[in-house]
Amino acid sequence: MLNQIAQLSSWIGKTFAIWALVSAVLGFVFPDIFSALAFLIVPILGIIMFGMGMTLKTDDFIEIIKRPKPVLIGLLAQFTLMPLIAYLLTVVFHLDPLIAVGVILVGCCPGGTSSNVITFLAKGDVALSVAITSISTLLAPFLTPLLLSLFAGQLIDIDLANMMLTITKIVIVPIVLGIVFHKLLGDRVEFATAVLPIVSVLGISIIIAAVVAVSKATILDSGALVFMVVALHNMIGYTLGYTIARVLGFSERQRRAIMVEVGMQNSGLGAALAATYFNPVAALPSAIFSVWHNFSGALVANIFAKRDDVV
Repeated sequence: MLNQIAQLSSWIGKTFAIWALVSAVLGFVFPDIFSALAFLIVPILGIIMFGMGMTLKTDDFIEIIKRPKPVLIGLLAQFTLMPLIAYLLTVVFHLDPLIAVGVILVGCCPGGTSSNVITFLAKGDVALSVAITSISTLLAPFLTPLLLSLFAGQLIDIDLANMMLTITKIVIVPIVLGIVFHKLLGDRVEFATAVLPIVSVLGISIIIAAVVAVSKATILDSGALVFMVVALHNMIGYTLGYTIARVLGFSERQRRAIMVEVGMQNSGLGAALAATYFNPVAALPSAIFSVWHNFSGALVANIFAKRDDVV
């Protein structure tokens, strides 16, 4: 029974791009229904982070001690390149201030949990990917608000202290509780970790549908432009992440892990922060990023995996 659930959960996780797209369409077609779910964005993210905590092991954090250079380079690239790329894109395309804040906010977020799955599919260094995701998430309460203030402070007032507290409550506290539960229950959390991809996909899908629903007017007005900016942001992140790792002489598996970690962001966190501190419209780039980066990640992973088969 557990194996069947794990297989179903794994399949749902790998096909997340489809579910994300379906949820976006549903939110657009039935805005009255899904806009009513917007209040669930923050608690849903907390549940997902709790599940992430239950999957973490001590070895994930030991990775930075064993191999500090690739972990630190991955973190540095993620927290410098992605905010900077986002800022430059908002300037080049003259985005509306609220949309610009949303794009920059995505760039300031830590790595997304689905990056670990994409790294695995791309035959990259999964242990390195998990280490970067975990540590970037723990750094998020400090770095995300500070970077957002640096790159978007001229567009909108940012309450640094409260935003740091919010990220701590919806990210760090659930993760720590998840780690504690894992320690206390041991192998008994196996069922919970097996169904985690289902819970995560369902949760993010609800967030996407809710954000799209409340942003329907903005999508009709400038959705194509926002999509283009988000796609460019993601693809430039992949390209620079891989290039930097290659220039620094990392192995092919490490390059792929860093590429994915730099290009994929925790867009769920971006949506939650945008909806809480700014305006639901500012959450639109995060919703589009959720759909796009899982599609592009699966595509990039498939290209790299096939390249290995050819070689």
